[in-house]
Amino acid sequence: MEPIDLKEYEWKTVIRPMRIEDYDALVEMQKACFPGMEPWSKAHIESQLSIFPKGQIVIEIDGQLAASSSCLIVQNEPNMAWHNFKAVSDNGYIRNHNPKGDTLYGIEMMVHPEFRGLKLSRRMYDARKEMCREMNLARMIIGGRIPGYHKVADKMTAREYVERVVAKAEFDPVLTAQTANGFALQGLIPDYLPSDKASCGYATYLEWLNLDYKPGAKRRFHHLVEPIRITVVQYEMRAIRSFDEFAQQCDFFLDVASDYKSDFILFPELFTTQLLSCVEPTRPGLAARRLAEFTTDYLEYFSERAIKFNVNVIGGSHFVLENDTLYNIAYLFGRDGTIGKQYKIHITPSERKWWGIEPGHKVEVFDTDCGKVAIQICYDIEFPELTRIAANKGAEMIFVPYNTDTRHGYLRVKTCAQARCVENQVYVAISGCTGNLPFVENADIHYAQSGVFTPCDAEFARDGIAAECNPNVETIVIHDVDLELLRRHRMEGSVQNWNDRRKDLYKVQYMEDGEQGYV
Repeated sequence: MEPIDLKEYEWKTVIRPMRIEDYDALVEMQKACFPGMEPWSKAHIESQLSIFPKGQIVIEIDGQLAASSSCLIVQNEPNMAWHNFKAVSDNGYIRNHNPKGDTLYGIEMMVHPEFRGLKLSRRMYDARKEMCREMNLARMIIGGRIPGYHKVADKMTAREYVERVVAKAEFDPVLTAQTANGFALQGLIPDYLPSDKASCGYATYLEWLNLDYKPGAKRRFHHLVEPIRITVVQYEMRAIRSFDEFAQQCDFFLDVASDYKSDFILFPELFTTQLLSCVEPTRPGLAARRLAEFTTDYLEYFSERAIKFNVNVIGGSHFVLENDTLYNIAYLFGRDGTIGKQYKIHITPSERKWWGIEPGHKVEVFDTDCGKVAIQICYDIEFPELTRIAANKGAEMIFVPYNTDTRHGYLRVKTCAQARCVENQVYVAISGCTGNLPFVENADIHYAQSGVFTPCDAEFARDGIAAECNPNVETIVIHDVDLELLRRHRMEGSVQNWNDRRKDLYKVQYMEDGEQGYV
C-alpha cells in the first residue's frame, strides 16, 4: 500500500472576507436556507461590501460556500427602531453604518443545508465576537428568526414559545443555537419579517455584551493572558462490535470537548486496537495489519469530526501500512480541515517483537490556530533530544498519546513528560488507556493516569501538575494553559533552562530529509 494522500481526507475550511464573486453562491444558499423569501440583490451585496467589508464574512469548505454572516455598526440609542428590520438595516443596503458606533448589528447569518451539523454558526458568532473585541464595541444585537414556531402556533403564543425554548422545553433551530452562543433574550418583535412564514413574522431581540469593552478607548483592550483549552481523554478499552460503535464512544468525548469550547482534544496511543475485538483473532503481527485496514474509516471520521466539533483533534495513534511497512502514526486533525501526521520514532522492544513496527525519522511541528505544537508518541517522550528539537522548531505544547500496561510504564511516561517541561519550558499533555481487552494479545491490559504538566516555578501549579485524572478510570480533564505566561517564564523565570544551555559545550545533532540540524 502506498502512503495515503492526506489531502484526500482534508476538509479545506477557510473563514474569509466575502467577495462580490460570491454573489451567485450566496443567492443559491439564501434560497436553500430561506425558501419563499426574496434573496439579496447584487446591489445589496455590493453596498454591504463597499460600506463595511470587514463585517461581511463567509466560510468556505472545499471551495464551496458553506456559511455567511453580514452585519453593520450602529449607535445604541433608546429610540433606535430595533423592531424594524428594514429601518435598522437600511433595507439591507447598510448605508446607515456608523464606524463610530458602539453596537454590532447582525442582519443575516446562513448555513447551507449541506453543511448543517458542523457548528458553523458558532464559528460565525465567534468571528463576530472577536470583531467586537478588536473594534472595542460594547455589544452585539441580532433579530433572530424562530422558524420552529409555525409548527406550534395553533397551540401557543409566540411569547410562550420563546419562553419555552429559553427554558429548554422546546427546540428551535435558530433561537436554541443563539442562546447557546451567549445571547440573552431581550424581547419579542412582531411583524419583523412578514415574509418569514416559518416564524409567523416574529423575531427575537437578542443581545451579547462585550465584557472587554472600554468606554472611550480607541483600540482593543489586550488580554494579559493567552489561554488555550486542552481536553485530555483517559479512554477505557472495552470490547466492541463495529467501527460505528468505536465512533459513538469517540463522539461522546468530542462533544464534551466542544461543549466546553476546547481548542485541543488528545486521545491515547493505539486506542484503535479496541477494533481488534470486533475482528477474527489472529497472531499479533497479522492483527496489526488487519487493524491498518480501518485507516480510511479512521481518517474520514476524525477529519469530519474536527470540523463538526470545532476542535483540533490529536486522534491518538493508529497502525498504518505504507509500502507494506507498518508504522505507528499519530494524526493531528485541524479544525480548519488540515491533517498532519507524526510517525513514532522510537519503537519499544515489545512493538518490534509482537507487531513488527518500523520507526519514523522526523520530528514534526504543526502550526495550528493556537500556536505551534508537537506530538511525541509514548516512548518518544522518554528521549529528551526529541523535545529539544521540537522546542527549537517553535513548539510550545507537546501532546503525548501513550499506552502502557503497568504503573511502571505509566510512571516512565509521566516522569519524563514532567522533565521535558522543565528542560524546555513547555507544556506537556499525556493521554492513556485504561480497561482490558481480553484475547487481544499485547493490548489486553492497560494502566493510565493522564494529565497536563507545566514547568516548575512560582507562576505555575505547585507540583508542576496543572490537571490530572484519577488513575485507571475512564474520565477526562479540561484545563487552560497560558502561552503568554510560558513566554514570560522563558525570559524571567527563576531558572531559564532553555536560555542557559551550554551550546559551547554540547549540542544535539540530528539528520532530517538528508540535512543535518543542530540544537
